[in-house]
Amino acid sequence: MSDADDLKALSALLNGIAQKVYYGKSEISEELLKSEIYPDASQEEFHALHEKMRGLLKSMASADMDQTQLEAFLTAQTRKHGGVSTEQAAALARFWKAHRARVRDSLQTQSRWEPGLRALNWRVDVQTASSRGQTSSTPVALVELELGRNGQDSEFVSLEFDELRVNQVLKKLEDIQKHIDSLVHHS
Repeated sequence: MSDADDLKALSALLNGIAQKVYYGKSEISEELLKSEIYPDASQEEFHALHEKMRGLLKSMASADMDQTQLEAFLTAQTRKHGGVSTEQAAALARFWKAHRARVRDSLQTQSRWEPGLRALNWRVDVQTASSRGQTSSTPVALVELELGRNGQDSEFVSLEFDELRVNQVLKKLEDIQKHIDSLVHHS
């Protein structure tokens, strides 16, 4: 292959990796990329190139590298033994410049929990009678959650808590916040 053909093949490989990893095209496999882009390469040779490029893209994407960070990263990769060539670094830089925003959007979409909480409504009522007809004047918290997936209708969940259960929920939320804080401070 000529240098121009090598760069085209590498760009096609980077696009294929991005299609599979970031854009949800599960039909794109390593075998398909090898047969379409590098049919003359040995399986071991292609696998090594594929894994190297996938790893570099993952590093670039997880750090959401801006132009300065990317240049420093790629310079370090070209100087590293077993790193990338100057031509490969240039191809990676062109790819990242064209795909950074789309990869970031894809990662954000993939990281969202589904279904998501669309709305939360609550109020405190005084319960005047139980289902058995007994009178009571205990306060209860009524909570309505609106849950939904993108592009689908909402589901509604209604919850009723007495004072003890509200305190238990608040304690659990406090424990979760302490755990999150400890993780953030250790990072």
